[in-house]
Amino acid sequence: MMASSPPFPMTASRGFVDWLISQSVSLAFTTYQTGKLFLIGHNDQSQFSVFERTFERAMGLAGDGQTIHMASLYQLWRIENVLQPGETVEGYDRYYVPQVGHTTGDLNVHDVALDADGKVHFISARFSCLATLSERYHFNPIWMPKFITRLAGEDRCHLNGLAMVDGKPRYVTACSQTDIVDGWREHRHNGGVLIDITSDEVILRGMSMPHSPRWYRGKLWLLDSGNGAFGYADLNTGKFEHVAFCPGFARGLTFVGDYAVVGLSLPRHDPTFAGLPLQDHLQKANVSARCGLLIINLTTGDIVEWLRMEEPVRELYDVLALPGVGRPRLVGFKTDEIRTRVWADPNGLQRINDR
Repeated sequence: MMASSPPFPMTASRGFVDWLISQSVSLAFTTYQTGKLFLIGHNDQSQFSVFERTFERAMGLAGDGQTIHMASLYQLWRIENVLQPGETVEGYDRYYVPQVGHTTGDLNVHDVALDADGKVHFISARFSCLATLSERYHFNPIWMPKFITRLAGEDRCHLNGLAMVDGKPRYVTACSQTDIVDGWREHRHNGGVLIDITSDEVILRGMSMPHSPRWYRGKLWLLDSGNGAFGYADLNTGKFEHVAFCPGFARGLTFVGDYAVVGLSLPRHDPTFAGLPLQDHLQKANVSARCGLLIINLTTGDIVEWLRMEEPVRELYDVLALPGVGRPRLVGFKTDEIRTRVWADPNGLQRINDR
């Protein structure tokens, strides 16, 4: 049973909540097709706590238990926890409030990441570039693949994933090496690449619509999404090392201790997803595609826990671990809470008295 069930049916493995508790973590994930940011935790009775709020086309996530950065249709949000350590409100130990929304326009922002100084970096699939925020303009492009000849809002290669190494942008994924508007769709079966942006060289080829590269414990992990595969790049051989099969279109990846958390989506019924290798793999396994989350043991490749979403949610984009968080809550824009729930800086009066 779930403590607070939104109108989005979901089920989970029996040990899912116990896993959250044992790892001292909550999870956030975006469902861009339904425009939601979900927060998954537990209450004092060790039951599911599910909280969601609406953000149009919610996409890439970055941050930690205090701050969440999230891309949406035409804005990039900084969402802050306003509670003090040890403070709770109505049983929630994190109360997230959207504080700053940068207007980016519709860049089709996919992955979002923070550098060592906390500066936001993100991938614009529409403009085939890595970018940062600009105080004056919608965005500041800082890198493009060398096969892209000019900055154009044409989604030429479907650049989508970003991995940081030592606090700097290092690896990206793209669905193809095409330099023409929407050209990647013709190469979705095996045209996917992993690129080292420091050398501008392709270091992994032949994947199907790869997503979510992440550097963790000295390895570059990623999702070969069109094959339903989770694994890592062997940087010495230039090969993808398969770790686990994911029964769905895998997209969104984060890590908690010895585990990976992978997001799954249902393939769309359109030409973009038609005929992907994933369909054959699902048929051979005699299973249907699923939408939800998988918890994968990094050592064995076993799926130890899972969460499954039902209609109307069909597609997830990203997933983020919130370490040290038990039961998170989020202020949205559709209720009066955004104007009536107000927090003051608890140190403000002390600074006034000290003058």
